[in-house]
Amino acid sequence: MAVTETYSFVTQQRPSLPKDPQSVLDYTFDWTDWLAGVSDTILSRTITVDGVTVGSSILAGDTVTVWLAGGTVGAVASCTCEIVTAAGRTDQRTIYLLIQER
Repeated sequence: MAVTETYSFVTQQRPSLPKDPQSVLDYTFDWTDWLAGVSDTILSRTITVDGVTVGSSILAGDTVTVWLAGGTVGAVASCTCEIVTAAGRTDQRTIYLLIQER
């Protein structure tokens, strides 16, 4: 599932994607545009979650895909991906998941 999918707003600053608590889904963080033109590569990633469980994460080129499971119906969970590049750049992005029966 791409993070650019249609989403509902938890607040104006925190858009959220719907997620069923029984589903195990993949979410991709894409740094392709951010790294364009700087001749740098992602060296490492750190995944931090609140309210869901990480099954695994995969670094492939300029993207990080995270598999997430669980959640409590009615809660808003989050997943933050922080990267460090070979040149020492760091960035982090967070997605919010509205846990609901689907």
